[in-house]
Amino acid sequence: MLDAAHGYSNAKIARRRGVVADTARLWRGRYAREGLAGLADRRRSGRPPKFTPVQVAEIKALACQLPAETGAPLSRWTCPDLAACAVSQGIAAGISASTIRRILATDAIKPWQYRSWLFIRDPDFAVKAGRVLDLYSRVWDGSPLGNDEYVISSDEKTSIQARCRCHPTLPPGTSRTMRASHDYDRGGALAA
Repeated sequence: MLDAAHGYSNAKIARRRGVVADTARLWRGRYAREGLAGLADRRRSGRPPKFTPVQVAEIKALACQLPAETGAPLSRWTCPDLAACAVSQGIAAGISASTIRRILATDAIKPWQYRSWLFIRDPDFAVKAGRVLDLYSRVWDGSPLGNDEYVISSDEKTSIQARCRCHPTLPPGTSRTMRASHDYDRGGALAA
């Protein structure tokens, strides 16, 4: 309408706004007949929404909670897990994982993503890490390894460590991934 007020033709408005001339003509005609009320959206045909705004808000709130807060034995949510939890909590009688994904996409909520961080406290970290990084580069004590020399790394996993994170995990939110600290306290070993 501002372009029309400046005297632009329908064709020029269409080019400037990236629409077809018929669209510019339609909106100019509605404005001429009805004024500002003509610019409001009209009722549209189609299926009414299956989930109420309250249900959508509850699903988003659920996704922004840590799974442990709901009693789910998960470290982070997936859309199928959220759908199952929404049904079990009575938020919806039934909902698919793809519907959960569409609901969360409107606010860029992605609870299956997370970011961890690590605060290095060891004053000798650079020296210790340098030796490992040198081995990745096939260097030992400043000399390159020969063609017949190999680096073998192994890790025995005979038990599962009981660990607790030093800092609380922060739940996901709008345009923010879940944040989990890399640091943890060991609580002993459990035989598997």
